[in-house]
Amino acid sequence: MNLEQKEWWSQFLNDEHGIIIDVRTEDEFESGKIPGSLNIDIYKGQGFIYRVEELDKSKNFYVYCAAGVRSANACGVMQQLGFENVFNLVGGFSNWDGPTD
Repeated sequence: MNLEQKEWWSQFLNDEHGIIIDVRTEDEFESGKIPGSLNIDIYKGQGFIYRVEELDKSKNFYVYCAAGVRSANACGVMQQLGFENVFNLVGGFSNWDGPTD
């Protein structure tokens, strides 16, 4: 599900089962990220799938990338793998005006 930043962030903050996933590259992740996010690079292909399959499917996942395209793809992959609650950040990190590390 695509969510605009305000809704994505407020929903995450009120979600005791929420986990943020950054699907950008490690270099992008190291240059700035949303606090508390896990980095699982979607460009790793099968490696991405292996890492995602280790996650608890009962949690709620808030996914972002730089502009929202890779994260939308990641959400689609996660849904195919049986994840029910995945939320894509529309506009991605490049439009993020919330807290960063």
